Amino acid sequence: METLSQALFVAGAILLVLAFAAHVGHAVLLANGRRALPRLSVGVAEPALAGLASGAFIRARASTAAAGPAPFAAASPLAGASRFLAIAAFIALVASLGLRAAIVGRGPWGNLFEFSVAFAVSIVGGYLLLERRYPIRAIGFIPTGVALLLALYAASLPSEIAPLVPALQNAPLLTIHVGMAVLSYGILATSFAAGVGYLVQGRGDRFGWLPSHRVLDTVAHRAVILGFPIFATMIILGSWWASIAWSRYWAWDPKETAALVTWLTYAVYLHARNQRAWAGRPAAFLLVVGFVMVLVTYSGSLWFSGLHAYSGL
Repeated sequence: METLSQALFVAGAILLVLAFAAHVGHAVLLANGRRALPRLSVGVAEPALAGLASGAFIRARASTAAAGPAPFAAASPLAGASRFLAIAAFIALVASLGLRAAIVGRGPWGNLFEFSVAFAVSIVGGYLLLERRYPIRAIGFIPTGVALLLALYAASLPSEIAPLVPALQNAPLLTIHVGMAVLSYGILATSFAAGVGYLVQGRGDRFGWLPSHRVLDTVAHRAVILGFPIFATMIILGSWWASIAWSRYWAWDPKETAALVTWLTYAVYLHARNQRAWAGRPAAFLLVVGFVMVLVTYSGSLWFSGLHAYSGL
């Protein structure tokens, strides 16, 4: 089963590479289609895309522009493929983690390899969840790109299954506490993508191929609304586990401190978004800072010595 789990991980990583490439291609086609519109409107022929997109695609973009500015640009020849490949990668990686969980009898995130794979899975899953409701496929290359980097990093780590140290041998808390961390990280990654998109797009909707600033702001806010309470519950459960493992609820361990700063950053975002002076670009910038802190929390034990250092998480 371990060999099959590894094979599924490799297949999932390859599919993630293809999904990222398809999302990049989708965004490029949309961007080029939008740039071609002004020339089409004055009668310049379709070959403005130099073979990157079909005439039907350009005509569809032109008819959209004639109707006025759209809230987003959703369709391209690669739109369906990008989603299909992302779903296939998600299924393969979930199956890999599922087999590993069956082998170890706990949540499959007891070392940095497992945690990195689970982090990548949660990013793709969070993106697919929000992409079903909101038109954000044009920025899908951001979350899939981050997930791909995590999968590639996981591939460089030891993947052998080994017994956990005594402090980690609490299967229920390991499964729930770390599982909540993985889930919240993945959802917050989509808020990061929307925040980056907002900073590029601006209130004036500078780029027709990107979702509108209203769509990006809504997606970012919804992602934080979903991820924030999960992250908070993760911190509370971590404090409970710390009292069991280390006989104290809080030790100002670097990973604990980074998690607290991350939580506070998103708390400030939720408040700032409703303040006129901070709404818009300042709030979007907080989303970027917040996800940087998520990455610091994820990797903190690699850079700082502390109570979490032995876990590799």
